[in-house]
Amino acid sequence: MTFRAQDSLAEQIAHHLERQIVTGDLVEGERIQEMRIVAELEVSRGSVREALLILQRRHLIDIFPRRGAVVTELTPALVKSLYEVLNLQLSLVVRRWAEVWQQTSLEPFMEGIQHIQEAVVEEDTELFFERSLEWLKSASVFAANPYLDQQLKDMQPSVRRAYYLALQMNKRELEESFSFLRGLLDAVLLRQSERAAEYLEEFVMHQRNLVLESLFRVKQIEMAWARRHRR
Repeated sequence: MTFRAQDSLAEQIAHHLERQIVTGDLVEGERIQEMRIVAELEVSRGSVREALLILQRRHLIDIFPRRGAVVTELTPALVKSLYEVLNLQLSLVVRRWAEVWQQTSLEPFMEGIQHIQEAVVEEDTELFFERSLEWLKSASVFAANPYLDQQLKDMQPSVRRAYYLALQMNKRELEESFSFLRGLLDAVLLRQSERAAEYLEEFVMHQRNLVLESLFRVKQIEMAWARRHRR
């Protein structure tokens, strides 16, 4: 584990565990053993417990009396709720972006959309998701709302966990996703705040549907595996 000086110890432990949950190294329903983490990372039990509270706030784990911390199940209902809230939050961001942008503030976003397009050309789905999410989140500066900033930060791990299921997107799906972002930026430049929010919703719902399709396939595979091993 590599520690980052700008983050608290608990945040770094949370980030370490978060990555394991996102990638599936810690699977849903699995109990997180505090003492194993204490020994593995050579940190205090208090820091681990604080990290678990961070993960609970980010909806990656549930904490039960006597049972301890357990990785949250990623259900279709949870995915739908996640993207519903993400759409509401980012809609506020893009509306404000369209209303208040200045010419001097646009360069990072013009460069950012080019970098997202490069990920499409390279057919790098993980990079596409990472750059898209960071691009949209960086626009929150225009909303100038610290409460929104914190909410988006807390939601990012859950969004990453969800899209990790959809990493097998083909190039056509990547291109379609990118077209929504391109349309969003064009609407922002024309100061069409409602149109920008419409493109944002199309993008978010498209990602949600891809995740739901992937989740369905995963559940089908798990059910088939369970049936075979019951025989």
